[in-house]
Amino acid sequence: MRQILGIYGAPRPHWVGDGFPVRTVLSPHDQGGHASPFLLLDYAGPARFTPTTARRGVGAHPHKGFETVTIVYAGEVEHRDSTGAGGIIGPGDVQWMTAGAGIVHEEFHSPAFAARGGAFEVVQLWVNLPARHKGAVPAYQSLAAASIPEAVLPGGAGTLRVIAGAWDGVRGPARTFTPMDLWDLRLGQGREATLAPAEGQTLALLVRRGVIEMNGRETAREAELALFGREGGPVTLRARGDAAALVLAGEPIAEPVVAHGPFVMNTAEEIDAAMREYREGRFGALVG
Repeated sequence: MRQILGIYGAPRPHWVGDGFPVRTVLSPHDQGGHASPFLLLDYAGPARFTPTTARRGVGAHPHKGFETVTIVYAGEVEHRDSTGAGGIIGPGDVQWMTAGAGIVHEEFHSPAFAARGGAFEVVQLWVNLPARHKGAVPAYQSLAAASIPEAVLPGGAGTLRVIAGAWDGVRGPARTFTPMDLWDLRLGQGREATLAPAEGQTLALLVRRGVIEMNGRETAREAELALFGREGGPVTLRARGDAAALVLAGEPIAEPVVAHGPFVMNTAEEIDAAMREYREGRFGALVG
């Protein structure tokens, strides 16, 4: 079975803007290339917001060289970007944004959610792009919950939503630049599931609810991320009580990573160029 390289938590939550109380459980500064192609994972919530007429969230800001994947479990997020794309995603929906050659976007609670308040829980994942695709045309995929297929695990152990990649012949709707799987997993109390990503692929698991025992050895709890080795076969997961997790598996990108704020490139010179392009307005702007 695959070795567990580490179990990571985030003891110091912080705010992104005034709408996203996040715990960063994966970053290029902490896990480095061991998590490639995944760069960063922010777990926002679970939290509760009181009703307001104010806009809560993050105003216009740039990205270049990677993709952001936003998964909503509770609440609503409204997105606008410099390509003219945008929309509102709610529970079960996913937004997959390709920053590529450069984009400007904003993310706020939707007006309706801000007005009523309530539970809020969101995951945002940053996915790297290989050098040959860092200049890709910026794009936006809005994946409604109804478009994301759900598979029943063997023995009725639970369910698995396939956002990207495939599970047992069930394919997810997300288009990706490199091979990867992104699965929403739910396990019933005391039930067990086996994951078997391809040998050589990165594998990581974010626990959202409950406690999950891995390979009969170690456990990960809420808001902890387990990172596994890339060789060694399958991984067995067992839920202690009902549990929910987000599973990331993907082909590593064997290239240098230089990350600076909202830019992820291959060299420091490319970071300098990205900053210059943004200052010159070459990422576009939000209209209205």
